[in-house]
Amino acid sequence: MIPYLRIMARKRSSSAPSQRQLRVGELIRRTLSDVLTRGEVHDPDLTRLSITVGEVRISSDLRIATVPVMPLGGDGRDVAIAALARNQGELRKLLAKALTLKYVPELRFVPDATFDVLDDTRRLLEDETVQRDIRADDGRGD
Repeated sequence: MIPYLRIMARKRSSSAPSQRQLRVGELIRRTLSDVLTRGEVHDPDLTRLSITVGEVRISSDLRIATVPVMPLGGDGRDVAIAALARNQGELRKLLAKALTLKYVPELRFVPDATFDVLDDTRRLLEDETVQRDIRADDGRGD
């Protein structure tokens, strides 16, 4: 490999996701959500849970997809992740049927922490000290 290209490849892996990564991630997210909604996976743990797939993050080589998931209501998070991990092979087969990708990435399921971060932010903004500082900034007129 030409040294310049090697440097560019190294720089690219540490930057924001490429347009292709974003497109493939959204395609997998939509298809995975449809598969789970229709109950195409024959697992009682998955059929009794309504699982939300908020996003899919794809590695730069498009071989690994990290899927943050959250059961509706937030209860049974560990059960949902275990059931999804157990049925990863079947989910990949269903994705391969529905998508026109050359290679369906390995699926890695993790708990979705988005709602936890939002709750922490809301709690922080409601703190008495923070409210006082916000009111003080508003009075300054900057």
